[in-house]
Amino acid sequence: MTTQTAVEQTLHWVDKVIIGENFCPFARKERDSHRIRAVATEETDNGLILQALLDEMQLLENQSNIETTLLIITNGVKDFFDYLDLVDLANRLLKQEQYEGVFQLATFHPDYMFADAPADATSHYTNRSPFPMLHIIREESLELALETFPNPENIPVRNIKHAEKLGKAFFQQLLGSHDQTK
Repeated sequence: MTTQTAVEQTLHWVDKVIIGENFCPFARKERDSHRIRAVATEETDNGLILQALLDEMQLLENQSNIETTLLIITNGVKDFFDYLDLVDLANRLLKQEQYEGVFQLATFHPDYMFADAPADATSHYTNRSPFPMLHIIREESLELALETFPNPENIPVRNIKHAEKLGKAFFQQLLGSHDQTK
């Protein structure tokens, strides 16, 4: 698996699920404007993954033509609970580097599970992606988008209902059917 293949598979997933099924009503504009950066790292060490995350935040800070970055982790944190540990470290890094309030992270993993949902819940697919990923979002842009969107608090509820309507088979086919909760 090359990093280019991982980027292509992830962008295909963005196009089919995130944009195609409207899980993020703000993504199409940025994708159409070529302002979504997708970059893959082959690192397995959390310290090196965090360095890649820091590099991407610094790039975003200095490149206003890039709205958001998808940091795709091709080899590391395959276990979901190891991924959650990485997410905790990543959020600490955001604070340590004084990026809290500038960026926030959205989290995606092939085995994503919400703590308050049964293991076989279709709702997990709203955050399941082809690879573990850290999505760096500009806080200011998100706040502006949410101000103009009616009832943004309903987005997660709508996404869960829509995922249930689509069904697990839809997502399993798109994600390569590796899902352990079939």
